[in-house]
Amino acid sequence: MKLQRYGTIACLALTATLGLSACGSDNNEPSTSASGSAAAVDCATGTVNAQGSSAQKNAMAEWIKAYQQKCQGTTVNYEASGSGAGIQAFIAGTADFAGSDSALKPEEQPQADAKCVGGKAIHLPMVIGPVAVAYNVSGVDNLQLKPATLAKIFAGKVTKWDDATIKADNPDAKLPATTIQTVHRSDESGTTDNFTKYLSKTAESDWTLSNAKSWKAPGGTGAKGSDGVASRVKGADGSIGYMEWSFAENAGLKMSKIGNGNGEFAALTAEAAGKTIAGAAVEGQGDDLKLKIDYNTKEAGAYPIVLATYEIVCSKGLAADKLKLVKGLLGHAASAEGQASLTELGYAPLPETVRTKVETAVKNLS
Repeated sequence: MKLQRYGTIACLALTATLGLSACGSDNNEPSTSASGSAAAVDCATGTVNAQGSSAQKNAMAEWIKAYQQKCQGTTVNYEASGSGAGIQAFIAGTADFAGSDSALKPEEQPQADAKCVGGKAIHLPMVIGPVAVAYNVSGVDNLQLKPATLAKIFAGKVTKWDDATIKADNPDAKLPATTIQTVHRSDESGTTDNFTKYLSKTAESDWTLSNAKSWKAPGGTGAKGSDGVASRVKGADGSIGYMEWSFAENAGLKMSKIGNGNGEFAALTAEAAGKTIAGAAVEGQGDDLKLKIDYNTKEAGAYPIVLATYEIVCSKGLAADKLKLVKGLLGHAASAEGQASLTELGYAPLPETVRTKVETAVKNLS
């Protein structure tokens, strides 16, 4: 499993200069599903350029590789530039679709809509990326943190690992007096937006900075991308940071259990994250599938810090030479096969009730 993950990441590193067409296989036979039957895919030729969320870059690389193995003559370039940059590229017309871990802001929506002749920019939740709280503290395993404790740590109110607040959450742990080093994203990030939204919804009195794509709390160390945060945490004893789950796994980092609204400390698993997303409400209209996540979920066993990465795409008005390829790629991503491939990469597949809505929305693109 690990070899597949590392191979995917290495392949993705070629994106900026070579494009992901270089990552495909010469085998153009249709792949088979777990049941042994060939999985249908709508093949198209041409080139599509997309960018945005770094949280989904491993998922996107896997989908592109699988699509290109089935379909000749396709080039799909995905640049993991961050959610904010992806949205701006879509608005500027340099990205055919954007990946974002946050929905468009009210002021961004009309700008994005303007790129969609006869249609609107819609949100298609495609990747469930649980946000891991990973740590590197010598001698400490099975760390568990309540929302208020987490908020105090990242707000700089708790600065030592043996602080009484952390001890209260971990009564049986031997906590060192090591100084806490928090690591946050230095770039505009939907992961930061979702993490700070979680803190503001679950620990309002301890996290007074609301939520945003840019990190607002004082102190700490900034690093670019979830991979950058993971690297900083891995390299410094006493550190803790937030990152998309797959990056914590690939770096071999320990991950904290997080307190949920049911009073439990939940470990991060695909099933636990899926429970939170399954309870999310759809806020958008029609094929616009924006989700409202309940970070205070009382679902037993639910891991509460999750983000949905959206593909932001035109419902209508995509250039004719791009439409079929975008629909083919995103159709594969939204398929049962495409979603099933994510678990090995450290993501949680979309709950079926959400997946079928996304699949229908992709078919309706025109």
